[in-house]
Amino acid sequence: MALSALYCLTEAKLASEEEIRLFPISSEPQRRNQESIMSEMSEKNPMMDALLELRCHFTWDLMRIDIYLPDLENRILDEIEFLDTKFNVGIHNMLAYVKHMRGQNEKALESLREAEELIQKLNDDNQGKIKSLVTWGNYAWIYYNMDRLPEAQTYLEKVEASCKRLSSPFRYKVELPEIDCEEGWALLKFGKEYYEKAKACFQKALESEPENPEFNTGFAITMYRLDCHQNISPEPSISLEPLRRAVAINPEDAYLKVLLAMKLQGLKQEKEGKKYLKEALENMSSQPYILRYAAKFYGKKRRLDKALHFLKIALQATPFSAVLHHQMGFCYKLKMIEIKKATNYKPQGRDRQDLDEIIQSAIFHFKTATEYRPTFEVSHIELGNMYAEAGDFQKAEESYQRVLNMKQLQDKIKQEVLYNYGQFLEFHKRSEADAFTLYLEGLKINPKNKWLLIALEKLAKKRLQRNASDVESLSLLGFIHKMKGDPGQAIQLYETALKAGSSLLLSGTPLFPPDAAQEALASS
Repeated sequence: MALSALYCLTEAKLASEEEIRLFPISSEPQRRNQESIMSEMSEKNPMMDALLELRCHFTWDLMRIDIYLPDLENRILDEIEFLDTKFNVGIHNMLAYVKHMRGQNEKALESLREAEELIQKLNDDNQGKIKSLVTWGNYAWIYYNMDRLPEAQTYLEKVEASCKRLSSPFRYKVELPEIDCEEGWALLKFGKEYYEKAKACFQKALESEPENPEFNTGFAITMYRLDCHQNISPEPSISLEPLRRAVAINPEDAYLKVLLAMKLQGLKQEKEGKKYLKEALENMSSQPYILRYAAKFYGKKRRLDKALHFLKIALQATPFSAVLHHQMGFCYKLKMIEIKKATNYKPQGRDRQDLDEIIQSAIFHFKTATEYRPTFEVSHIELGNMYAEAGDFQKAEESYQRVLNMKQLQDKIKQEVLYNYGQFLEFHKRSEADAFTLYLEGLKINPKNKWLLIALEKLAKKRLQRNASDVESLSLLGFIHKMKGDPGQAIQLYETALKAGSSLLLSGTPLFPPDAAQEALASS
């Protein structure tokens, strides 16, 4: 895949360490579907009806997908220590929820007490009482699950009293923008599958208070993540204006500034982006996060030594960050490509030695990223690519297969691994037939995937150079030209395939349009 597209895919996957979907490791307690558990318990226990009405982390369906909790906990702890933000009550509530899901209820209660301490420091007493509602709800759930029902009832009564004071029509919940915001932060933290729901939460909060600094911050970050996750091309941007607005409302927030810098660079407004990056780097707050994005900024400019310098400093502060290790690996991959190009892909002597060392460095960091986050799909793919460069074909195949065997694999990621796996088979193992099969499998997911179409077209043309009557290759080229918007050339190729004895014309496979054969016959 071309570097620009791969970089965008990487950024989409890494839009932050907050966004990766993961599965549970065997050492963790097996978790059943939350909704079925709640429904079952509600029938047996009247207290459950009250708990289910609460608005807190236990009722926001955060475990709808499987999460690798140790990594999530490390990311939350890094954020508590290094991300300088005024909006930090929610992160302690999230930590409490994760601790509970890991079976550490006493530590979960400690996190809730820390959230309460932060609430008490708020200048606005009314805001403190509102933010307490989520914390009290989490207390009630944890005490209930510890079978300490009197304590659970105490916190339910606290919520009930506040709901009465706030004139809520509900007994145990209240519709307030501050709670919409808390839900938005939680959803944002639990992965890309929740970004749209997080966006809706922040939008709802902003409808009530459009100038609220926290609501604007949450909305801008969510839109940035969605922008990276959804768009391969930089246009149009859905996050530029939300980021500008959030920076204007929060002028001291270095994290927002570095996100704005990244977005401006992606929109080819690098001069302005560099201004915001400089301001962010001059601010000593949130340094590991700022340095990570600064490394991305300079990595895109191919100033790889500077990017690696920033990453190494950030890793000293957060050594268990899978994202930072992935970025390190990607920078080394780019350095590998630079050496290959400079030596006309025939490195010798010192260049060969440097290349081998760089490949091993890339392998180390991609492998470390996958160890800290076992279903970091892009890192597994890149690890496979680097093993292929090192000549370790068995480990390369294991890396690709590991991704293909993951649960709930998104179509975009499946196409990405099929493309890279196919490239490995075609160019490293010289197995064109197997590569052909993988490219086709990827196109069945989305027949307009640019990189799979290019790979398949090149391979089909290569096969036709050896056998100009290869029916399958002619038919595939016809399909490819149709997908590229060239029906005339497509029909010519279908005709040629028919004349070559097109019993293999792929009219019966779901990859091709059902009228492909009819088009060719009608034109002949």
